[in-house]
Amino acid sequence: MSIKKKLGLGIASAALGISLVGGGTFAYFSDTEVTNSTFAAGTLDLAANPTTIIDVKDIKPGDTMVREFKLENNGSLDIATIDLLTKYTVTDANSNNKDDFGKHIKVLFLENADKTGDGWVIGDYNDVISETTLYDLQNMTPDAVENLNHWLTELLGLGGEDSGLKAGSSDNMYVAFEFVDNEADQNEFQGDSLALEWTFTAHQTEGESK
Repeated sequence: MSIKKKLGLGIASAALGISLVGGGTFAYFSDTEVTNSTFAAGTLDLAANPTTIIDVKDIKPGDTMVREFKLENNGSLDIATIDLLTKYTVTDANSNNKDDFGKHIKVLFLENADKTGDGWVIGDYNDVISETTLYDLQNMTPDAVENLNHWLTELLGLGGEDSGLKAGSSDNMYVAFEFVDNEADQNEFQGDSLALEWTFTAHQTEGESK
């Protein structure tokens, strides 16, 4: 056998011996602990009470209508904002109508009384909608639970809730509609009807450390 073969066999035998020794003598302590975690999502549950805010017949130009309703947060999460979207359909009694009935129905105000606080006393109301026709309101998305006068109520100590709607709470809303009398011929609206749909969409607050 050549010298090279003898050296090769010697190196292989030595490596095998080291491997066996290492495998036979290596030992360690161990301990195992199992943890369990859960993640439960909260809920956004917005309700309007009542769901029919107004149902009125036989109105004429100059009539005003005031109604009250509540926005309720029945979920487990606080609500940051509530967007109000307006949609309506008009049923014309006459085929010769040239104008949109929605241009003549005005929201005089939509007042969030809980955000106003003692502002009632000084007449500084929290009107999330003010002097706006239903026609124009279609292109707006006011926040129904925003405190528009937060800086003033805080400065004067008038109270009033912060913007948003906390879980388990509600806001009292007052709304006034007017069939506008434009002091012109409005005979084309006789017998017409308007179905108003207000959609309130709640949005969560920002994420936070838990």
